[in-house]
Amino acid sequence: MLESAQAAACNARHNLPERLARSLLIVRDRVDTDTLPLTHEFLSIMLGVRRAGVTLAAQTLQAGGLIRQSRGRITILDRDGLAAACCDCYQIVRESRDQIFGIRR
Repeated sequence: MLESAQAAACNARHNLPERLARSLLIVRDRVDTDTLPLTHEFLSIMLGVRRAGVTLAAQTLQAGGLIRQSRGRITILDRDGLAAACCDCYQIVRESRDQIFGIRR
């Protein structure tokens, strides 16, 4: 429930590149790989925005050297940089999940 509430608050308060960075990091944590099989269309549905907005946000992250995109795939190049580019919502969700599952970092 915390993650859903945090996502709703994040969507209302933060800009799209920050939200995209948060979403990519959350997916990366779940699948434990830096290569994510995600399309801009799927991300637009996940973030509740137009696909063109995802394209612009992804281009911003790619220009910063944080990700590399190709057709149907996004590769995280700089995880720490991506974490710095996202909003604080990612850390809140991550800490809550770690606490629930007893993960110590």
